Amino acid sequence: MENRFVAKQLPPRPNLDHLRGQAKALLAAIVSGDAEAIETLQKHLPAAKGMSKDQVRKASFRLADSQSAVARKTGFASWPLLSRHVDQLRNLEGTWEFARLEVDGNTIPPAALTQSRISIDGDRFRTDSPEATYEGIFNIDVEANPQQIDIEFVAGPEAGNWNFGIFRLNGDQLEICLDMSGKSRPGDFRTTEGSGHAYETLKRSSRARPEKVTGGTPSQKTEPTTSAPSQGPAGFDFVDSSLMARLQGDWAAVRIVRDGQELPAMMLGTGLRKAIKNEVKISFGGQVMIQALVRLDESTDPISVDYYNTCGTAAGTVQMGIMKWIGDEACFCMAALGQPRPSDFSSLPGSGRTLSQWRLK
Repeated sequence: MENRFVAKQLPPRPNLDHLRGQAKALLAAIVSGDAEAIETLQKHLPAAKGMSKDQVRKASFRLADSQSAVARKTGFASWPLLSRHVDQLRNLEGTWEFARLEVDGNTIPPAALTQSRISIDGDRFRTDSPEATYEGIFNIDVEANPQQIDIEFVAGPEAGNWNFGIFRLNGDQLEICLDMSGKSRPGDFRTTEGSGHAYETLKRSSRARPEKVTGGTPSQKTEPTTSAPSQGPAGFDFVDSSLMARLQGDWAAVRIVRDGQELPAMMLGTGLRKAIKNEVKISFGGQVMIQALVRLDESTDPISVDYYNTCGTAAGTVQMGIMKWIGDEACFCMAALGQPRPSDFSSLPGSGRTLSQWRLK
Protein backbone atom coordinates (compact mmCIF):
# COMPACT_ATOMS: atom_id res chain seq x y z
CA MET A 1 0.00 0.00 0.00
CA GLU A 2 1.36 3.39 -0.89
CA ASN A 3 2.16 6.07 1.66
CA ARG A 4 -0.44 8.60 2.71
CA PHE A 5 0.15 12.27 2.03
CA VAL A 6 2.16 14.26 4.52
CA ALA A 7 -0.29 15.35 7.20
CA LYS A 8 -1.47 18.91 6.74
CA GLN A 9 -1.91 20.96 9.90
CA LEU A 10 -5.07 22.73 8.79
CA PRO A 11 -8.32 23.38 10.63
CA PRO A 12 -11.24 21.08 9.72
CA ARG A 13 -12.77 23.67 7.36
CA PRO A 14 -9.81 25.75 6.14
CA ASN A 15 -10.51 29.27 4.95
CA LEU A 16 -8.04 31.41 3.01
CA ASP A 17 -9.26 34.63 4.60
CA HIS A 18 -8.55 33.17 8.03
CA LEU A 19 -5.10 31.97 6.92
CA ARG A 20 -4.32 35.42 5.46
CA GLY A 21 -5.31 36.90 8.79
CA GLN A 22 -2.89 34.52 10.52
CA ALA A 23 -0.07 35.67 8.22
CA LYS A 24 -0.83 39.37 8.87
CA ALA A 25 -0.95 38.76 12.62
CA LEU A 26 2.34 36.86 12.47
CA LEU A 27 4.04 39.73 10.63
CA ALA A 28 2.72 42.30 13.10
CA ALA A 29 3.91 40.18 16.03
CA ILE A 30 7.38 39.88 14.51
CA VAL A 31 7.62 43.66 14.10
CA SER A 32 6.63 44.11 17.74
CA GLY A 33 9.34 41.66 18.84
CA ASP A 34 7.08 38.79 19.97
CA ALA A 35 9.42 35.89 20.79
CA GLU A 36 7.01 33.12 19.73
CA ALA A 37 6.33 34.77 16.35
CA ILE A 38 10.04 35.21 15.70
CA GLU A 39 10.65 31.52 16.54
CA THR A 40 7.91 30.57 14.07
CA LEU A 41 9.68 32.48 11.30
CA GLN A 42 13.07 31.02 12.25
CA LYS A 43 11.65 27.51 12.13
CA HIS A 44 9.52 27.73 8.99
CA LEU A 45 11.04 30.39 6.70
CA PRO A 46 14.32 29.31 5.05
CA ALA A 47 15.55 32.92 4.79
CA ALA A 48 15.24 33.33 8.58
CA LYS A 49 17.02 30.17 9.58
CA GLY A 50 20.34 30.90 11.24
CA MET A 51 19.33 34.45 12.09
CA SER A 52 19.27 35.70 15.64
CA LYS A 53 15.97 36.94 17.07
CA ASP A 54 17.20 40.52 16.80
CA GLN A 55 18.19 40.01 13.17
CA VAL A 56 14.75 38.59 12.36
CA ARG A 57 13.02 41.55 13.99
CA LYS A 58 15.15 44.07 12.06
CA ALA A 59 15.12 42.23 8.71
CA SER A 60 11.98 43.97 7.40
CA PHE A 61 10.28 40.76 6.32
CA ARG A 62 7.16 41.29 4.21
CA LEU A 63 3.67 39.79 4.22
CA ALA A 64 4.75 37.31 1.53
CA ASP A 65 7.37 35.99 3.94
CA SER A 66 4.92 35.49 6.79
CA GLN A 67 2.49 33.81 4.35
CA SER A 68 5.27 31.43 3.32
CA ALA A 69 5.95 30.64 6.98
CA VAL A 70 2.25 29.94 7.60
CA ALA A 71 2.16 27.66 4.54
CA ARG A 72 5.23 25.72 5.64
CA LYS A 73 3.92 25.44 9.18
CA THR A 74 0.75 23.82 7.82
CA GLY A 75 2.70 21.35 5.66
CA PHE A 76 2.93 23.12 2.28
CA ALA A 77 6.07 24.21 0.46
CA SER A 78 4.63 27.62 -0.48
CA TRP A 79 1.66 29.94 -0.07
CA PRO A 80 0.42 29.33 -3.68
CA LEU A 81 0.35 25.57 -3.01
CA LEU A 82 -1.62 26.12 0.18
CA SER A 83 -4.01 28.47 -1.65
CA ARG A 84 -4.71 25.98 -4.44
CA HIS A 85 -5.27 23.20 -1.92
CA VAL A 86 -7.77 25.22 0.14
CA ASP A 87 -9.55 26.55 -2.97
CA GLN A 88 -10.11 23.03 -4.26
CA LEU A 89 -11.38 21.83 -0.88
CA ARG A 90 -13.93 24.63 -0.90
CA ASN A 91 -14.86 23.80 -4.51
CA LEU A 92 -15.70 20.25 -3.39
CA GLU A 93 -18.10 21.33 -0.66
CA GLY A 94 -21.80 20.59 -0.83
CA THR A 95 -24.13 17.64 -1.27
CA TRP A 96 -23.50 15.16 -4.08
CA GLU A 97 -25.84 12.56 -5.59
CA PHE A 98 -24.69 9.42 -7.41
CA ALA A 99 -25.19 9.67 -11.17
CA ARG A 100 -23.25 6.48 -11.94
CA LEU A 101 -21.27 3.84 -10.06
CA GLU A 102 -19.05 1.18 -11.59
CA VAL A 103 -17.36 -1.48 -9.45
CA ASP A 104 -14.90 -4.06 -10.75
CA GLY A 105 -16.08 -3.47 -14.31
CA ASN A 106 -19.77 -3.83 -13.41
CA THR A 107 -22.18 -0.89 -13.58
CA ILE A 108 -24.49 -0.68 -10.56
CA PRO A 109 -28.18 -0.33 -11.53
CA PRO A 110 -29.21 3.35 -11.36
CA ALA A 111 -32.21 2.52 -9.17
CA ALA A 112 -29.82 1.29 -6.47
CA LEU A 113 -28.17 4.70 -6.24
CA THR A 114 -31.13 7.01 -5.75
CA GLN A 115 -31.03 6.97 -1.93
CA SER A 116 -27.26 7.46 -1.59
CA ARG A 117 -25.44 10.78 -1.28
CA ILE A 118 -22.14 12.25 -0.15
CA SER A 119 -21.94 15.42 1.95
CA ILE A 120 -18.60 17.30 2.04
CA ASP A 121 -17.66 20.07 4.46
CA GLY A 122 -14.02 21.12 4.28
CA ASP A 123 -11.99 17.93 4.49
CA ARG A 124 -14.77 16.01 6.29
CA PHE A 125 -17.39 13.85 4.59
CA ARG A 126 -20.44 11.72 5.31
CA THR A 127 -21.84 9.10 2.93
CA ASP A 128 -25.47 8.17 3.52
CA SER A 129 -26.81 5.02 1.87
CA PRO A 130 -29.59 2.52 2.63
CA GLU A 131 -27.15 -0.07 3.95
CA ALA A 132 -25.00 2.16 6.18
CA THR A 133 -23.60 5.61 6.98
CA TYR A 134 -19.88 6.23 6.50
CA GLU A 135 -17.96 9.18 7.94
CA GLY A 136 -14.38 10.25 7.63
CA ILE A 137 -11.64 12.63 6.59
CA PHE A 138 -9.94 13.07 3.24
CA ASN A 139 -6.81 14.72 1.90
CA ILE A 140 -6.13 15.86 -1.66
CA ASP A 141 -3.12 16.56 -3.83
CA VAL A 142 -4.12 19.20 -6.37
CA GLU A 143 -0.63 19.31 -7.90
CA ALA A 144 -0.79 15.70 -9.12
CA ASN A 145 -2.15 14.85 -12.56
CA PRO A 146 -4.76 13.51 -12.22
CA GLN A 147 -5.46 15.03 -8.83
CA GLN A 148 -5.26 12.53 -5.98
CA ILE A 149 -7.44 11.84 -2.97
CA ASP A 150 -6.79 9.79 0.18
CA ILE A 151 -9.84 8.85 2.25
CA GLU A 152 -9.74 7.75 5.88
CA PHE A 153 -12.94 6.15 7.20
CA VAL A 154 -13.50 7.14 10.82
CA ALA A 155 -17.01 5.83 11.55
CA GLY A 156 -19.22 3.22 9.92
CA PRO A 157 -18.56 -0.30 8.61
CA GLU A 158 -15.19 0.67 7.13
CA ALA A 159 -13.87 2.59 10.15
CA GLY A 160 -10.09 2.38 10.27
CA ASN A 161 -9.73 1.68 6.55
CA TRP A 162 -8.21 3.88 3.84
CA ASN A 163 -9.11 4.27 0.15
CA PHE A 164 -6.62 5.80 -2.29
CA GLY A 165 -7.83 7.33 -5.53
CA ILE A 166 -7.90 10.04 -8.15
CA PHE A 167 -10.55 12.67 -8.87
CA ARG A 168 -11.51 15.40 -11.29
CA LEU A 169 -13.95 18.21 -10.74
CA ASN A 170 -15.82 20.01 -13.50
CA GLY A 171 -18.31 22.47 -12.06
CA ASP A 172 -21.07 20.44 -10.47
CA GLN A 173 -19.77 17.09 -11.72
CA LEU A 174 -17.25 15.13 -9.66
CA GLU A 175 -15.58 11.90 -10.76
CA ILE A 176 -13.68 9.72 -8.29
CA CYS A 177 -11.91 6.44 -9.00
CA LEU A 178 -10.85 4.59 -5.84
CA ASP A 179 -8.97 1.45 -4.95
CA MET A 180 -10.89 -0.49 -2.28
CA SER A 181 -8.61 -3.50 -1.86
CA GLY A 182 -5.36 -2.11 -0.47
CA LYS A 183 -3.64 -2.15 -3.85
CA SER A 184 -2.07 0.76 -5.71
CA ARG A 185 -3.93 3.96 -6.57
CA PRO A 186 -5.86 3.79 -9.90
CA GLY A 187 -4.07 5.40 -12.84
CA ASP A 188 -7.17 6.33 -14.80
CA PHE A 189 -10.93 6.68 -14.53
CA ARG A 190 -12.16 3.18 -15.22
CA THR A 191 -12.51 -0.22 -13.58
CA THR A 192 -11.99 -3.76 -14.81
CA GLU A 193 -13.02 -7.15 -13.45
CA GLY A 194 -10.93 -8.00 -10.42
CA SER A 195 -9.32 -4.55 -10.20
CA GLY A 196 -10.80 -3.78 -6.78
CA HIS A 197 -11.63 -0.28 -8.07
CA ALA A 198 -14.81 1.78 -7.86
CA TYR A 199 -15.54 4.61 -10.29
CA GLU A 200 -18.11 7.15 -9.07
CA THR A 201 -19.71 9.94 -11.06
CA LEU A 202 -21.46 12.45 -8.81
CA LYS A 203 -23.72 15.43 -9.48
CA ARG A 204 -23.88 18.28 -6.99
CA SER A 205 -27.42 18.86 -5.72
CA SER A 206 -26.55 21.69 -3.34
CA ARG A 207 -23.61 24.04 -2.80
CA ALA A 208 -24.83 24.94 0.69
CA ARG A 209 -22.68 23.85 3.57
CA PRO A 210 -24.15 20.47 4.64
CA GLU A 211 -25.26 20.02 8.24
CA LYS A 212 -23.60 17.85 10.86
CA VAL A 213 -20.65 16.65 8.78
CA THR A 214 -18.10 16.00 11.51
CA GLY A 215 -15.97 13.32 9.91
CA GLY A 216 -17.11 10.89 12.57
CA THR A 217 -15.86 9.83 15.98
CA PRO A 218 -13.76 6.66 16.20
CA SER A 219 -15.77 3.92 17.86
CA GLN A 220 -14.44 1.84 20.70
CA LYS A 221 -13.57 -1.65 19.59
CA THR A 222 -16.20 -4.13 20.76
CA GLU A 223 -14.77 -6.90 22.89
CA PRO A 224 -16.15 -10.41 22.48
CA THR A 225 -18.13 -11.73 25.45
CA THR A 226 -17.51 -15.09 27.07
CA SER A 227 -20.04 -16.65 24.70
CA ALA A 228 -17.78 -16.00 21.71
CA PRO A 229 -14.46 -17.71 20.98
CA SER A 230 -11.41 -15.65 21.92
CA GLN A 231 -8.88 -17.16 19.51
CA GLY A 232 -6.81 -14.78 17.46
CA PRO A 233 -5.72 -15.23 13.86
CA ALA A 234 -3.64 -18.28 14.83
CA GLY A 235 -6.89 -20.22 15.18
CA PHE A 236 -7.98 -19.18 11.70
CA ASP A 237 -5.26 -20.73 9.54
CA PHE A 238 -6.30 -21.84 6.07
CA VAL A 239 -7.40 -25.48 6.08
CA ASP A 240 -8.10 -26.85 2.63
CA SER A 241 -11.28 -28.89 2.26
CA SER A 242 -13.90 -29.68 -0.35
CA LEU A 243 -16.29 -27.22 1.33
CA MET A 244 -13.71 -24.43 1.46
CA ALA A 245 -12.91 -25.05 -2.20
CA ARG A 246 -16.60 -24.90 -3.10
CA LEU A 247 -16.95 -21.50 -1.41
CA GLN A 248 -14.12 -19.89 -3.40
CA GLY A 249 -14.75 -17.12 -5.92
CA ASP A 250 -17.27 -14.32 -6.39
CA TRP A 251 -20.86 -14.73 -5.21
CA ALA A 252 -23.87 -12.51 -5.95
CA ALA A 253 -26.40 -11.73 -3.24
CA VAL A 254 -29.75 -13.53 -3.58
CA ARG A 255 -31.30 -12.56 -0.25
CA ILE A 256 -30.16 -10.52 2.76
CA VAL A 257 -32.17 -10.18 5.99
CA ARG A 258 -30.57 -8.13 8.75
CA ASP A 259 -32.26 -7.98 12.15
CA GLY A 260 -35.56 -8.90 10.54
CA GLN A 261 -35.30 -6.34 7.73
CA GLU A 262 -35.10 -7.52 4.12
CA LEU A 263 -32.53 -5.67 2.03
CA PRO A 264 -34.41 -3.99 -0.85
CA ALA A 265 -34.14 -5.83 -4.16
CA MET A 266 -32.44 -2.86 -5.82
CA MET A 267 -29.55 -3.16 -3.35
CA LEU A 268 -29.08 -6.88 -3.82
CA GLY A 269 -27.61 -6.23 -7.26
CA THR A 270 -24.69 -4.42 -5.60
CA GLY A 271 -23.88 -7.27 -3.21
CA LEU A 272 -20.66 -9.23 -3.68
CA ARG A 273 -19.12 -11.99 -1.56
CA LYS A 274 -15.52 -12.61 -2.60
CA ALA A 275 -13.68 -15.58 -1.08
CA ILE A 276 -9.99 -16.34 -1.57
CA LYS A 277 -8.79 -19.30 0.50
CA ASN A 278 -10.18 -18.56 3.99
CA GLU A 279 -10.52 -14.79 3.57
CA VAL A 280 -13.89 -13.30 2.71
CA LYS A 281 -14.91 -9.76 1.75
CA ILE A 282 -18.57 -8.80 1.59
CA SER A 283 -19.44 -5.50 -0.06
CA PHE A 284 -22.49 -3.56 -1.18
CA GLY A 285 -22.32 -0.65 -3.59
CA GLY A 286 -18.57 -1.06 -3.68
CA GLN A 287 -18.19 -0.50 0.09
CA VAL A 288 -16.72 -3.33 2.16
CA MET A 289 -19.10 -4.32 4.96
CA ILE A 290 -17.25 -7.38 6.25
CA GLN A 291 -13.65 -8.49 5.85
CA ALA A 292 -12.80 -11.61 7.82
CA LEU A 293 -10.95 -14.88 8.09
CA VAL A 294 -13.28 -17.88 7.98
CA ARG A 295 -13.21 -21.08 10.00
CA LEU A 296 -15.54 -23.97 9.14
CA ASP A 297 -16.53 -27.03 11.19
CA GLU A 298 -18.23 -29.63 9.00
CA SER A 299 -18.64 -32.07 11.90
CA THR A 300 -21.65 -30.13 13.17
CA ASP A 301 -25.18 -30.04 11.75
CA PRO A 302 -25.72 -27.38 10.53
CA ILE A 303 -22.14 -26.50 9.59
CA SER A 304 -20.52 -24.06 12.04
CA VAL A 305 -18.96 -20.87 10.65
CA ASP A 306 -16.75 -18.41 12.55
CA TYR A 307 -15.65 -15.00 11.21
CA TYR A 308 -12.52 -13.36 12.63
CA ASN A 309 -13.04 -9.71 11.64
CA THR A 310 -9.88 -8.11 10.31
CA CYS A 311 -10.91 -4.50 9.64
CA GLY A 312 -13.19 -1.69 10.76
CA THR A 313 -14.51 -1.16 14.27
CA ALA A 314 -15.07 -4.94 14.66
CA ALA A 315 -11.42 -5.79 13.94
CA GLY A 316 -10.13 -8.45 16.32
CA THR A 317 -13.58 -9.80 17.21
CA VAL A 318 -15.25 -13.10 16.35
CA GLN A 319 -18.76 -13.68 15.02
CA MET A 320 -20.37 -17.08 15.11
CA GLY A 321 -22.80 -18.54 12.63
CA ILE A 322 -24.06 -21.52 10.70
CA MET A 323 -24.37 -22.39 7.02
CA LYS A 324 -26.19 -24.76 4.70
CA TRP A 325 -26.71 -25.33 0.99
CA ILE A 326 -29.97 -24.53 -0.77
CA GLY A 327 -29.34 -26.24 -4.08
CA ASP A 328 -26.17 -24.58 -5.35
CA GLU A 329 -26.66 -21.47 -3.22
CA ALA A 330 -24.80 -20.90 0.05
CA CYS A 331 -26.92 -19.74 2.98
CA PHE A 332 -25.40 -18.24 6.15
CA CYS A 333 -26.92 -17.08 9.42
CA MET A 334 -24.46 -15.01 11.49
CA ALA A 335 -25.01 -13.80 15.04
CA ALA A 336 -24.26 -10.27 16.17
CA LEU A 337 -20.95 -9.63 17.92
CA GLY A 338 -20.84 -11.24 21.35
CA GLN A 339 -23.98 -13.30 20.75
CA PRO A 340 -24.14 -17.11 20.78
CA ARG A 341 -24.21 -19.15 17.61
CA PRO A 342 -27.66 -19.35 16.00
CA SER A 343 -29.44 -22.69 16.17
CA ASP A 344 -31.64 -22.03 13.13
CA PHE A 345 -31.72 -19.96 9.94
CA SER A 346 -33.85 -17.05 11.08
CA SER A 347 -33.36 -13.31 11.47
CA LEU A 348 -36.13 -11.88 13.61
CA PRO A 349 -36.42 -8.20 14.60
CA GLY A 350 -34.21 -7.55 17.60
CA SER A 351 -32.13 -10.70 17.10
CA GLY A 352 -29.18 -8.85 15.56
CA ARG A 353 -28.70 -11.76 13.17
CA THR A 354 -27.87 -11.51 9.49
CA LEU A 355 -29.29 -14.13 7.14
CA SER A 356 -27.69 -14.16 3.71
CA GLN A 357 -28.00 -16.32 0.60
CA TRP A 358 -25.50 -16.24 -2.27
CA ARG A 359 -25.21 -17.57 -5.82
CA LEU A 360 -21.85 -18.18 -7.53
CA LYS A 361 -21.34 -15.65 -10.33
